[in-house]
Amino acid sequence: MGSPMAGHISNAGYSLKVFNRTREKSELWSEEYSGEVVLSPVELAEGCDMVFLCVGNNQDVEEIVLGKNGVLEGLKAGAIIVDHTTTSSVLAQNMSVSSSKKGISFIDAPVSGGEVGAKEGTLTIMAGGDEGAFKSSLEVINLYSKFCKRRGKTLDQGS
Repeated sequence: MGSPMAGHISNAGYSLKVFNRTREKSELWSEEYSGEVVLSPVELAEGCDMVFLCVGNNQDVEEIVLGKNGVLEGLKAGAIIVDHTTTSSVLAQNMSVSSSKKGISFIDAPVSGGEVGAKEGTLTIMAGGDEGAFKSSLEVINLYSKFCKRRGKTLDQGS
């Protein structure tokens, strides 16, 4: 689902970087859309104001955000991570704590609508996290969703 979501961002004229652990998927994406393909999460995060994740499960999020050469190593204070993965509320809380230690906001924002919704830009998203960070990310989120609502300031309200 992440590829078509990133495609909507690219089509809107945003400058973006893309990373997929399966390099071939990133290369295929770059044949259709404009954006820089990078080799690691840290490279993806360097110089970015926002990072959007849409991966498989809790372990994937932990690896990409907290792992060696992870997103948190490359982001600057004031940046925002928006996680569209359906994960546990415990993981969302842990990611928020780890991010906030570096001055980074974490938004828990699982999606509903599947691959078709991602392609058509009609995903439904329930988010939890800081209101200011949510509002800052909403312009981009609205590119691939038909409905996005912040359910509260605590992360378990998105999951």
